[in-house]
Amino acid sequence: MACEREVKATEEVVENKTETKENKMEATQAGVLVLKNIPEFKAEAYNAETGHYTEVSSEDFKGKWSVICFYPADFTFVCPTEIAAMNASLDVIKGELGCEVLAVSTDTKFSHKRFAETEPLLKDLKLTIAADPTTELSRKFGVLIEDAGIALRGRFLINPDGVIVAQEVQAPPVGRSVKEFVRQIKAHQHAYKTGEVCPAGWRPGKKTLPVNTDVEQMTGRVGDYITIEEIMAD
Repeated sequence: MACEREVKATEEVVENKTETKENKMEATQAGVLVLKNIPEFKAEAYNAETGHYTEVSSEDFKGKWSVICFYPADFTFVCPTEIAAMNASLDVIKGELGCEVLAVSTDTKFSHKRFAETEPLLKDLKLTIAADPTTELSRKFGVLIEDAGIALRGRFLINPDGVIVAQEVQAPPVGRSVKEFVRQIKAHQHAYKTGEVCPAGWRPGKKTLPVNTDVEQMTGRVGDYITIEEIMAD
């Protein structure tokens, strides 16, 4: 009996330590999803390429690079410029980089369809737009403006392991840069594939930092390997 009590007590201590560690991580990363698994979800959507309603879920993105982009609302002003810019870059984002794209707002799928059909900037739209009228999806990703019932401009890059590796959240008045996002996708894909890390502003063809092989030599001596001129060069 004594042995059983000791085993049980030990298990409780280990369990409490694990819970404490998880709680600390939650507290430290409150509002930040980077390095966490993509939240599970299922939602109705409008597929602008086919012109039909569909359903999307987190399962659709398993084993793939993907991006989920939240925007405040249909029939607004900055939002169609962002959606159009992402759509114009699909040949690179989806075609060249193999990255799936899902747009999301708290509007209904019917609103999405009407929005895509009437906004001139969205002519030839090929994106799928998920509907989040219950705001559950926006809340799971931490971008919901509770009082307004709409989402912030949140963009999340997910790797093939289902882990969020980049997160950008902005207030509604300012649109995001698709060109910068494409650069980030390329950098994260390179780091994921090679184990190397990418310095500020890295683009394909520029120097990386091979810490996976030269970590001892590079520690505290990065400036011997790369110059500020190389970092800032176009």
